[in-house]
Amino acid sequence: MSAATVAAPPSLSVSRHRDATATDPALVKRAVRAAALGNAMEWFDFGVYSYIAVTLGKVFFPSGNPTAQLLSTFGAFAAAFVVRPIGGMVFGPLGDRIGRQKVLAVTMIMMAVGTFAIGLIPSYATIGVGAPVLLLLARLVQGFSTGGEYAGATTFIAEYAPDKKRGFLGSWLEFGTLAGYVGGAGLVTLMTALLSTHDLVSWGWRIPFLIAGPMGIIGLYLRMRLEETPAFAAEVEKAETNRPKVALREMVSGQWKALALCMALVLIYNVTDYMLLSYMPSYLTSELKYDETHGLLVVLGVMVLMMIVQPFAGMLSDRIGLRPMIGVGCAGFLVLSVPALLLIRQGSLLAVALGMGALGLLLVCFTAAMPAALPALFPTRVRYGSLSIGFNVSVSLFGGTTPLVVTALIGATGNMMMPAYYMMAASVIGGAAVWFMAESAGRPLPGSGPAVERREDARR
Repeated sequence: MSAATVAAPPSLSVSRHRDATATDPALVKRAVRAAALGNAMEWFDFGVYSYIAVTLGKVFFPSGNPTAQLLSTFGAFAAAFVVRPIGGMVFGPLGDRIGRQKVLAVTMIMMAVGTFAIGLIPSYATIGVGAPVLLLLARLVQGFSTGGEYAGATTFIAEYAPDKKRGFLGSWLEFGTLAGYVGGAGLVTLMTALLSTHDLVSWGWRIPFLIAGPMGIIGLYLRMRLEETPAFAAEVEKAETNRPKVALREMVSGQWKALALCMALVLIYNVTDYMLLSYMPSYLTSELKYDETHGLLVVLGVMVLMMIVQPFAGMLSDRIGLRPMIGVGCAGFLVLSVPALLLIRQGSLLAVALGMGALGLLLVCFTAAMPAALPALFPTRVRYGSLSIGFNVSVSLFGGTTPLVVTALIGATGNMMMPAYYMMAASVIGGAAVWFMAESAGRPLPGSGPAVERREDARR
């Protein structure tokens, strides 16, 4: 079935003059809001899973060794990333055939179901080994659905955004990520403060996962109200005459240079992201014996700081370019990872806040620029598919495994500075990718004409 037979015709909200496109600003805002909400729900779940990892270890992996419990919990966390490339290979090409909006609605449903199911699983004490098995199955459903989520959301926003505002509008996608983390961290912090350890282990841990049900319904409603992107609609028009179906092999072998750059950029982006927002709460608690509530509050404060800076950094990326923004982040992590972790290891609240804050501000260089930079690596006809494959393979190999690998490295070497060394190695790879990538800020996406805000600009 070709895209021409299943995709909706171009909307009246989109004005097209020759090769230039102007999209209704209200429609652009709806698209950004719906995409960001889906990302917020995905990372609300991942955030909660990370912040409450110690408790989940007690519920699903009983053991006399706290480190073994934590490793088992992060192992289940990493398992979801094994199937992410499979989800990307299914949803990505599908998004290039039937449309971005339809696939994003499906991934929203699957994410909500997988997260909600975790909140219903009985504990190990109740059903034995069946508990971790069911947890693993739920995580696999989540991982499969997220294989098509982030690439689809970035593609959706990038194809709606005017060229001169792609960085700013794309930054709101990661604003949704941070909002999801803040919601998850805030809820876990509140529960940790209000509930006893017994209540948290027996029933309290379920609450954050059960919230995914109503969140998913809201997100699905918003996404079903969206129209298809102008860039995809233009491809549908071409498909009626001369565009054949794109094979999966073409999305890989035909885009191998762009895929290599994509994987390297995603590596530095996700290693630092998962290190700071997913691993560090457990690092503070398990490795540094830091008070659990205070550690969560510090991370929550860092994420709020990042949320405040995020839109301004997105606007800055439109002015100075995406390459300089990402390059500053890579250089910063190379130089400041060790000093920041040494500050954190001092243990005082001020030192931990300063070290985490410095890493958080460096991470904003990636969260503000990557949603605009990654889709611009690929032409419209293969953008969703190629980006899904490159993004998810890199996340699966390097991002989602970060907590597990760093925990194992610390256990094997006894060196508490491993998180800093790991981020420095990632920054070298990211810096090499920045050197070879082309600047795309303010320029049309590959395979598309100029995208502007006003109809008179499109006419010109």
